[in-house]
Amino acid sequence: STSPPMIICMSRRNNTSGSHYSKRFITYYIINMRLVTAVIFIGHAAAFAPSANRSSLRPVTHLNSADEFVVGVLGDLHIDPRKMEDYETGKSHFMPIFEEAKEKHGNVAIVSLGDLGESKNCDHNPESDSELFAGTSMCHEMAAGFLGSMGVPYDVVGGNHDLEGLDEFETDKENLEVYLKAHGKETPQFCRQIAEKTLLVGMGSTLFREAKFTSHEVTIDQQQIDWFENLVSTHKAEDGWKIFVFSHAPPNGSGLRVLQENHVVNGCCWLNHSNEEQCQKFINLVREHRSIKAWFSGHFHLGQDYQDSITFPTIDPKDGPYPNRGSCVFAQTSVMRAGTSRDGRQQSRLIRGNKDGFEICTVDHQKDGKVRVDATISYRGDTNEVGIYAHEDEAYEHDKYFKVYQPCAGDKLHPPDDGFKRYDVDGNIPRESIQTIIQLWIQLFSYSYFSDSMISFSSQHLMLSRILLLGGTCLAAVLLVCLTETSLNTIPPPSLLLDLLLVLMNLLVRRSVLSTLDLMPILVS
Repeated sequence: STSPPMIICMSRRNNTSGSHYSKRFITYYIINMRLVTAVIFIGHAAAFAPSANRSSLRPVTHLNSADEFVVGVLGDLHIDPRKMEDYETGKSHFMPIFEEAKEKHGNVAIVSLGDLGESKNCDHNPESDSELFAGTSMCHEMAAGFLGSMGVPYDVVGGNHDLEGLDEFETDKENLEVYLKAHGKETPQFCRQIAEKTLLVGMGSTLFREAKFTSHEVTIDQQQIDWFENLVSTHKAEDGWKIFVFSHAPPNGSGLRVLQENHVVNGCCWLNHSNEEQCQKFINLVREHRSIKAWFSGHFHLGQDYQDSITFPTIDPKDGPYPNRGSCVFAQTSVMRAGTSRDGRQQSRLIRGNKDGFEICTVDHQKDGKVRVDATISYRGDTNEVGIYAHEDEAYEHDKYFKVYQPCAGDKLHPPDDGFKRYDVDGNIPRESIQTIIQLWIQLFSYSYFSDSMISFSSQHLMLSRILLLGGTCLAAVLLVCLTETSLNTIPPPSLLLDLLLVLMNLLVRRSVLSTLDLMPILVS
C-alpha cells in the first residue's frame, strides 16, 4: 500500500556536501511501509533505512523504529577564536552520536540556539583593539565553519548578541544580511522536517541597534510570529504532526528557571519581553496548538542538572496551580565552553525520538561526553502525553546552593570584571568600597552639574547662588551617604563624611564655582 504525499521543509544548508540549498518543498511517496523511504534533493539523493545494529553508546530503548531521529542542540556558543579547545572537545563528544545516527537512519541534525560569538574584543582585528567579536563577519564565518564541520545539516536561531557587529555595520539590516548569508539562511526563521510528520522550527532575534528598550532583548519580529502562527495552525496535532521549537530565549510562561536580578529586571528574560501582547503570544500559541511538543532555549548560561531546567505541560497539584502549557515540554540548554558558564556546567542537549515519543538528554562535556537521559516523554494520542524525569535533581547541597544563588561577576564561578566591588557574606558592600563608589558618584554629579554650559550667574546673585549650590549639593551628598549606610544598618563614620565634603569642595573650587575664601568658614566649622 502507499501513503499520501507529504511536504518536507528542507534545510537551507547541507553541511555534509558543503552546498547551499534554498528552502524547497519536495514531494515524496512512501512506496511500501517495509521499504526504504526515498528523499530526493536536487543534485543529491540519500536513502534512509533502519539499522539492525544496536549502539554501544545508547541504552536499550523503545525508540528504535524506522522514523527515529536525533537532534543535537547547542546552547550559547560565544566563540572566542583564542579559546577553541572546549569547542573541539564538544565536537568530539557529538561526532560518534551523529555518525551512529547517520548509519542507522540518517534523520539527524544540529540546532544552534544563537549567541555565536564572544561579546568582547578577542584580538581578532589588528586594526581595532576595541571591536567586539560578536556579530562580526568573522564571527559568523567561524561559527558556520564550526557548526558545519560536524558533517550533518545545521540550523541556527539568532540570539541577542548575533547582531552586535557595531563597528562593522551601521544598521541591523546590514548585520542581519551578513548573518543570514554566512549560515546559508534565507530568513531568520527555519523549518526542517526531521522525520515523518515531525518538524524542527526556529525563530531568531532581528533587532539590536533599533531595539525600543534594551538591545539585549530577544525580539522575534511580527513577520516571524505570523509565519509561526500559520505553521502551527496548518500542522495540527489531530493530523499527527509534532513540532519541536527552538529560540534563543524562552517564552514567558515556560516555567523555566530564570535570573531574576539579571534578565528579568533588565527586560531581556523572555521572548519579546517588553511587548506585552507579543510576549504572551508564544505561550498562547502553545496552549492552542498541541502539535507543539517541545521548546528548547538557552540565553541564561545555566546548567541542566536541575529539574526546573525542564518543565512538563502539567505539574502535581500539590506543587501549585495548573500551568496550562498545552502539550509542550520546555527545556533549558547550557553552554559548551567553560568561560561562558554561570554555574560551572558545560553541557548540551540531545533529542532522540520517534512516533511514540522522545527523550531529552544531556551531553556532559565535563564527563567525556557522557549521555544522560533527563526526561522521557511518551505520546498518549495526538493531543496528550506523559513525561517522566529520568534523574534526580543534582543541585549542590541538596539544591540549597543553587536555589538561593544568583550568578554574578566576581563569585567563585565567574571571574571579576574590571572595577568590580565584592559583596560580603551578608550581601553588603564593604565600607571602603562604598567610599570609593560615592566619591565617583559625586565626581560625576559635580562635573555634570557644575559644567560651564549649565551654570550662568549674574553678578548680583553670585554669592546667593554659591551658597545655595554648596548647601544643596552638600545636603544631597550627606543624604546619599546616610541612605547608603542605612542599608548597611550602621552609622556613617565622620571620616567618610569629611572625605566626601573635601572631595566636593575641591571640585567646586576647581570648577571656579567657589573661591578658597568662600570655604574658610566651612572648614573652620
